[in-house]
Amino acid sequence: MAQAAGVSASTVGRIWRRHGLKPHRVATFKVSRDPHFAEKLEAIVGLYLAPPERALVLCVDEKSQIQALDRSQPGLPLRQGRQRTQTHDYKRHGTTTLFAALSTLDGKIIGTCLPRHRHQEFLRFLRQIDAETPAALDLHLIVDNYATHKHPKVKAWLKRHPRFHLHFTPTSASWLNMVERFFRDLTTRRGRAGIFKSVAELETAISDYLRHHNAQPKPFIWTAKASDILAKVTRAKAALVKSQN
Repeated sequence: MAQAAGVSASTVGRIWRRHGLKPHRVATFKVSRDPHFAEKLEAIVGLYLAPPERALVLCVDEKSQIQALDRSQPGLPLRQGRQRTQTHDYKRHGTTTLFAALSTLDGKIIGTCLPRHRHQEFLRFLRQIDAETPAALDLHLIVDNYATHKHPKVKAWLKRHPRFHLHFTPTSASWLNMVERFFRDLTTRRGRAGIFKSVAELETAISDYLRHHNAQPKPFIWTAKASDILAKVTRAKAALVKSQN
């Protein structure tokens, strides 16, 4: 750009800084095309902001393909003047899937690791939720549109357990499910820096993290109103259409 404009690179840099431009950074987005976006959004945000009485709202999802990674060489420990280091390459020792249900009331997690994430495993997790929550309460589960959650056998099980109510996020809007925030924290604080020589070691580490989290849970507080989100999505759609014309 400097060459094309006939100025120095430092001049271009000063102009960018003056106007707050950072062309080297790219943010990602995806606008949902779900025809029932507004309806689903209002239902889920309504559960967050005004949960029903005598009911629990649980944000449910699976974090699949969590890898048990072992570094190819031992890392160097933390010491004064130098951060802890590890090699960039690694060995794979298999994967596991974490099924998690985040309670919006108190932030506690019901969770378990299973080798796969088919409808059989999802049913097993639903039974665990059923066993670990007060029987007198209705359960409102916020889930995504993964086919496992809509399997005929899952639907049949839900019909036999009427206290369960599933609420599906709009397509391409997984950010509406607050358990995604927990998954991010898990990856940042435990998974990314871990060294695991087997899937069993990885699952033990995840179980320890869940116990530590549940000892002093903190709920994630949802503050955005549905109307504000809809307005932002409308602006994004308009900008997208304009950019394509």
